[in-house]
Amino acid sequence: MISLVVLTGIVGLMVAPGHLAPALAIAAVLCIALGAGAAGAINMWYDRDIDARMKRTATRPIPAGRIEPGPPLPMAWRSPPPPSSSWGWRPIGWPPALLALSIGFYVFVYTMWLKRRTSQNIVIGGAAGAFPPVIGWAAVTGNITLEPIILFAIIFFWTPPHFWALSLFAHADYERVGVPMLPVTHGREGRPASRSWSIRLSCFR
Repeated sequence: MISLVVLTGIVGLMVAPGHLAPALAIAAVLCIALGAGAAGAINMWYDRDIDARMKRTATRPIPAGRIEPGPPLPMAWRSPPPPSSSWGWRPIGWPPALLALSIGFYVFVYTMWLKRRTSQNIVIGGAAGAFPPVIGWAAVTGNITLEPIILFAIIFFWTPPHFWALSLFAHADYERVGVPMLPVTHGREGRPASRSWSIRLSCFR
């Protein structure tokens, strides 16, 4: 996931009109990577209880016992670059603000609020992964226009079907831990899989 975030961030840097010094471009990509890594670390810290019970995540550092649950959280909070770093000289300050928004959206909206509550979790939460090309664009131009919004929309609309296809293979995992991914709540054919799931998700429709 981090590789996708970094790649789309680089795309935003490359297609944006204007020029960014190589050192600043490298710093921008590094900041995006650090932000994605921080968000992922907090996600794994928060989801360590269900990660330990899912085959596809059981080998992650915390469930596997390679890292204690305590350290990753403060380390992750320190990872995102401060606004005064590579982009702080820009008066608009879009890139650090967007990076903070992306991290916050992934951690608080997707991981902590939506993931375990609604089958629409990835529909809404997927917006977090669509920010990197906008961040890259803003790092070069200092503004946000229609073009980066289109790049955002491409990733935003691609994410749910992509993740639902993957979750078909992890169906048993998600069902075991009670995460309401769409294939669990509505089955492979798209109909509600059980009355209990329908009742649980009714407040989100």
